Amino acid sequence: MAEPLADPTGGSALPETGTVARVVIDSPLPQLDHLFDYAIPEKLRGSVVPGVRVKVPLRSANRVAAAYVVEVVETSDFGGALTPLDELVSDVPVLTPEVWSLARRLSERSAGGASDILRLAIPSRQVRVEKAWKARRLEASGQAPGSESDDTAPQPGADTDVDGVTRAEPVANRGRDDHAGTAETAADAADVSDGLIPISGYRDSVWHTVAGGGRLALDAVPSPRETASGAPIGSWARTLAELAHNTVVSGRTAVLLTPDYRDQDQLEAALADVLPLEQISRVDARQSNAERYASFLDLLDDRPRAIVGNRSAIYAPSARLGLIAMWDDGDHLYREPLAPYVHARDAALVRQEESGAALVILSHGRSVETERLVQMGWFTAEAPKPLVAPRIIQTARQDQPDAASGAARIPSTAWRIAREALETGPVLVQVARPGYAPAVACANCSHLARCRECHGPLGVTRAGATPACTVCGALAVNWQCDTCEHKLFKLVTRGSGRTAEELGKAFPGHTVIVSDGERNVQTIERRASLVVATRGAEPLVPGGYAAVLLLDGERMLAAESLSIAEDCLRWWSNAAALAAPRAPVVLTGVAGTLGTALANWDQSGFARQELDDRRALRFPPAVRVVALTGTADSVDRAIDDVRAEHELPPGAVLGPTPHEKDQVRAVIRTDYALAQRLAKSLRASVVKAATSRRRPPAAKGGYRPAPTLKVHFDDPEIFQ
Repeated sequence: MAEPLADPTGGSALPETGTVARVVIDSPLPQLDHLFDYAIPEKLRGSVVPGVRVKVPLRSANRVAAAYVVEVVETSDFGGALTPLDELVSDVPVLTPEVWSLARRLSERSAGGASDILRLAIPSRQVRVEKAWKARRLEASGQAPGSESDDTAPQPGADTDVDGVTRAEPVANRGRDDHAGTAETAADAADVSDGLIPISGYRDSVWHTVAGGGRLALDAVPSPRETASGAPIGSWARTLAELAHNTVVSGRTAVLLTPDYRDQDQLEAALADVLPLEQISRVDARQSNAERYASFLDLLDDRPRAIVGNRSAIYAPSARLGLIAMWDDGDHLYREPLAPYVHARDAALVRQEESGAALVILSHGRSVETERLVQMGWFTAEAPKPLVAPRIIQTARQDQPDAASGAARIPSTAWRIAREALETGPVLVQVARPGYAPAVACANCSHLARCRECHGPLGVTRAGATPACTVCGALAVNWQCDTCEHKLFKLVTRGSGRTAEELGKAFPGHTVIVSDGERNVQTIERRASLVVATRGAEPLVPGGYAAVLLLDGERMLAAESLSIAEDCLRWWSNAAALAAPRAPVVLTGVAGTLGTALANWDQSGFARQELDDRRALRFPPAVRVVALTGTADSVDRAIDDVRAEHELPPGAVLGPTPHEKDQVRAVIRTDYALAQRLAKSLRASVVKAATSRRRPPAAKGGYRPAPTLKVHFDDPEIFQ
């Protein structure tokens, strides 16, 4: 039951026929994470509808908080007086039923608050943008702007009877009919033949599965393509564009997720070949606040379209959703850094289940999380037919570098391949780190050089530069080793800048292009050149690269991360897919299972083996893990509460161990069947910790701050 707020002035209760708004308050406080009942003042009745922004008074300190109306009812279950709403901020229903339901379910799954997710889903209001949008809607409906008051402007998502009276349904119920029939309508879409195009490189069953609202784990075609205008793109972008086109032609909307703007630009270019520009909407982190809000309002019109964006695009409003697609779901950029830390893939899974839309996860290197869903039968795995894999050459056990190739720190076989490839086109060289020399060491004892100010590692940004701290930026003038007091240093790591310098010496007369976090190069011309790029920053080239060299494999694998092996395979696979058909792809310094998986283009087989290993160790995603961080008392109480409510197996709780400052961290491993109930218990512990008050030390007034407790489900840093 929603919690009513009594009138603090002691006023009389509203008549039984009065209108009541049930709202969700936009607050990070966990104790406010439920619906509240407020009375709708007489002057606002008819204007306050589900989904609009309002301001509501809170009990304490005469504060006013922002909120969204979730439902409008005639009476409240509370028998006393209700506090009236303070203000109607806007009459535009920005909280749609689908997004509210999604936010509620995701927050319950992750022991978080629904308002935290709504903050990601709904942009901040921009008054001028909103007024312009409403004016265009009035003009489109045949009314002059200003002929009606804003309070009676047509509402998106509302039903209008023949008598012209707008009748709004609750957010909790509005659109349910659409959701209930989505799967059936999507299946009917398979019968729509006008305007459909084949999905290049795949069997017809791929589109039939999508049209029927199914779930696909799709292996991408590993080759470059070009748009009609000649712009280079990956084949994966063409695949998603074709799926989106067929979805839009069938009268539904497609939401397409990419990790970053580079992939987003490729996908938009591919979509422009198959859809009119007015049917392509971008939800971009690079947009200004005004641009983002304008895009959001445009989506409320719910025309069939393709929505392209990063992780937050999964919350884009659309009542007639036909397809959700993710490119490269293993990319860490899909991890939400803000509470409740919901991964875009998890949000997509829940939204697909609620909407009945199809869900496609497309990648060159299948993630272990997706492999688990395939093994459960939740996803159907599909591969290109026929598959023409890149030509991978391993050099881990081949000859040592000769004098010429040694200058470029690559095996002689790779050096010869690069030299031959430069006769026909550009050569891509993937390296691990940006910069010139990210770390330096004492030339005498080889201990890593540290900053005297903060003890961070020293690095060199360019040839001949004074070493500087990579943390605080302080220059290491008159540096002296802390161990042996030697005053000379040596470069111990190579970044993209130093690699480019060495390659320029090894291949004189050729242009060297650097693309990393500091220098952004998205496309290059197809001419003889050396392209040094960090993972994920590789430029595109028409027709593909004449050769691809994958360096620093051993260094990449040395990172401390549970997912580093699958990450490396994904990085290498994405780079290999940029090679021209049958062009050589050279993997240096990596053998064993990982090297074999890339050489055989068997990423799914590696994911299966990796998942088996994690099951044996009870590591995610075989189980769900949750990190509890806070004061020792709050973490201990939360663990005690969990043990009292649930029977945990031996070894389920790890810690607590010291964390940051005066905090500790404990880890709970749980099976998926128990995770939902565990999340509910932990949410109760968070509320208890946030609302508790402790007595101050003797002779001191006031109260100590409430103890903090943070709950993070599926925390990727737990096993790093």
